[in-house]
Amino acid sequence: MAGAKEGVVFARNGIENTGFAYAFSLIEGKYKLPVLFCLYLDGTTRYNELKRKLAPATYKSLTSALRGLVADGLVKRVEYPQVPPKVEYSLTERGLSLMPVLDELCLWGEAHRDDRVPSSDW
Repeated sequence: MAGAKEGVVFARNGIENTGFAYAFSLIEGKYKLPVLFCLYLDGTTRYNELKRKLAPATYKSLTSALRGLVADGLVKRVEYPQVPPKVEYSLTERGLSLMPVLDELCLWGEAHRDDRVPSSDW
């Protein structure tokens, strides 16, 4: 495709069936990226610890993000059979393989950030 950079492939009729669209579908959502970074930086983490770090995330929004990440194979959920219940979350190998890409995105953001207010809460 004329003008396309090496490694960037877009379908002629949109991006729906591209690697970009697939990758973005895994990480889109308000709390998915923050959850991934918390797990990357802190390792195995319990739900309430994530909730504290990602305040003001609601129970519903954080649970939804975690369920999506688990379903997509980026995060592992381990539930221990005890009272009170204990559940831990950690990155899978697949989730860890995404971290170099997200690190590069962070570096880009740091290099291009200025005093402008971002268009989202994050």
